[in-house]
Amino acid sequence: MVHSPVLIDDAGAVRRITVNRPDKLNALNAHTIQALTEAFLAADADPAVRVVVLTGAGAKAFVAGADIAEMADLDAMAGRAFGLRGQTLMRTVETLSKPVIARINGFALGGGLELAMACHLRIAAETAKVGQPEINLGLIPGFGGTQRLLRLSSRAAALELCLLGAPITATRALALGLVNEVVPADELDARVDALTAQLANAAPLALRAILECIVHGGESALGEGLQYEAAQFGLMFATADMREGTAAFVGKRKPIFEGR
Repeated sequence: MVHSPVLIDDAGAVRRITVNRPDKLNALNAHTIQALTEAFLAADADPAVRVVVLTGAGAKAFVAGADIAEMADLDAMAGRAFGLRGQTLMRTVETLSKPVIARINGFALGGGLELAMACHLRIAAETAKVGQPEINLGLIPGFGGTQRLLRLSSRAAALELCLLGAPITATRALALGLVNEVVPADELDARVDALTAQLANAAPLALRAILECIVHGGESALGEGLQYEAAQFGLMFATADMREGTAAFVGKRKPIFEGR
């Protein structure tokens, strides 16, 4: 039987994608990057999926980085191509039309932190550690780390993590804005389940519009972002979900959104 580097499980409207290389601390090699890209594209295209959870197999690591053994013999051209494949994965996650939650159960280092930062929400166990240690290998982050650190946190944090290469605790990551919540390790699943239940019951078209506005706005001047938001806001008034949501509010009941 061929070992799959990615596991896919569905529970109702929630799809869980698990990086399945626990013996390698879920390190990202070319095969895993391709399998993850395909898994996210499939989730995006599946109308039954409303929320995606990304995590790593085992108790030690979310993703401990890119596969160093595979990278060691690359030349400049092959290294650039490997970096671009990683960036394609991160961009696929970041621009997904459905919310993606990173369940950070352990080390999220190098490509692992880059992958977590591409997700829309990040929930970390208090035992997790994150960082960009590429400098210790004579490398730099190549899957978008320098750019997303700047956008999620600050110039100071980006310089610290990339120049010093030392991992930081989940609590410090929370203070820097790199994760949304930190919970005890034994409460991680319960918290992620609560979030997925909330998102799975939310209006799918509104969720998609929010994601698009924030991704687009983060890459645009304020005026352009506001115009895009106004257009998306107007489109919501043409949806059955908006009618259901307002009717449920007036009727003091819970809405049932169907993505129409």
